[in-house]
Amino acid sequence: MKFEVGDQVVVKHSHEDGKVIEIINDKMVLVEVRGVRFPAYTDQLDFPYFKQFSSQPLVAPKKPARKYIEDVKPEKNAPRYQVEEGVWLLLFPVFSKDVFDDDVVEALKLYLVNQTKQGLRFQFWLNLRGEREMELQNEVPALQDFYLINIPFEDLNDAPSFEFEFSLKQADKRKADYFEAVYKPKAKQVFKQISQLQQEGKAFFAHRLFEHYPDKEQDTLPPLQTDPFASLAKAGFKVVAGRKLPTTTPPPPSVLDLHIEKLTDDYRQMNALEKLTLQLKTFEKWMDQVELHHQKQVWVIHGIGSGKLRDELHELLKHRDTVSRFVNQYHPWFGHGATEILLK
Repeated sequence: MKFEVGDQVVVKHSHEDGKVIEIINDKMVLVEVRGVRFPAYTDQLDFPYFKQFSSQPLVAPKKPARKYIEDVKPEKNAPRYQVEEGVWLLLFPVFSKDVFDDDVVEALKLYLVNQTKQGLRFQFWLNLRGEREMELQNEVPALQDFYLINIPFEDLNDAPSFEFEFSLKQADKRKADYFEAVYKPKAKQVFKQISQLQQEGKAFFAHRLFEHYPDKEQDTLPPLQTDPFASLAKAGFKVVAGRKLPTTTPPPPSVLDLHIEKLTDDYRQMNALEKLTLQLKTFEKWMDQVELHHQKQVWVIHGIGSGKLRDELHELLKHRDTVSRFVNQYHPWFGHGATEILLK
C-alpha cells in the first residue's frame, strides 16, 4: 500500500492538501480535505514533497532589470579553469528538474577568463533583439577570471550578442590601443553543445575571444626625407636655393581615434555632453584638414558604446559635400567601432 493512515497527501487534479483517514482497499483510501471526507483512488494522490519539487511557477518570472558594474558583486572563491592561452568566454549551463525529473536548462552563467600574462581592462555589452540590455566595465588580471552575468536560456531566442572592447592595464606602445571581440551564440548550436557536455560529464563550454592581444598596426608609408634634394646633389647636380615658399601644415593622420582619453587628460571631470562636444569639434577640425589635403580615404574610430557618437558623426558626414560615401562595418584592425570615409 502506497499510503498509511495519517499520511499528508495532495490531490492531483485540485492541488489541495489533505490527510488519509482510512484505508478502504489496496486501491482506495478515505481522504479529508478542509473538513470534507471523500474516497479517492491512490493514483489520484501524491505526497506533498513531490509537489514542492516538481511544481513550476504559473507566471514566468520577470527578467532581471538592467545592471551596471556597481550592481555586480564579484563572486567569492571563483573557480579557475584549465583552458588554452588566450581570452575566453566560458558558458556554464544552470540546470533544474522538471515534473518528469528531467534536467532542464534555466540559464547560462558567463565568465570572462584571461589566460594571458597581461592584465586587461574591458567593457562588456549584452544586446537582445538589437537593443542594449546591459553594460559594464571592469578589469580582469592576468591568469584570472571575472564573473559577468546569468542570462536566461530563453533569451537565446532573442538573437543575443556579447560585445567586448579590451585595452591593456599597463600601456604598451607596441600594442594596439583597443581591441574588439563579438560572440553571437545560436540557440541550436548551444543546445548541441549542452547535450555534448551532458554526455561527457563536463561543466562548461568555451568560446575564445582572441589568442594574443594584437600589436599596433605599423605605418607602411615610407618616412619623409628631411632634404628631398640631397640625392640630386650627391648625383652631381647643382642645387641652389630658390624663393622660399610659404609654410604649409602637414597632412592629418589617416586614422582619427576619438576615444576621450586620447583627446584630454581631464576627461574624468567632464560630463557626457562635454565629452561628446569635444569629440565632435575634434572630428570637424580633422575633416577640414582632410579635405584641404585632398585625402581620398580615412578612418574615424568612435568605439561601440551606446552608438551616440557614431550617429552624430554620421549625421555630420551627410552634410559634407566632399564626402562620397561612408560605411560602418567590421574591420580586422578596428572591429565594429570605426567608420570608413571615402572622399570625392
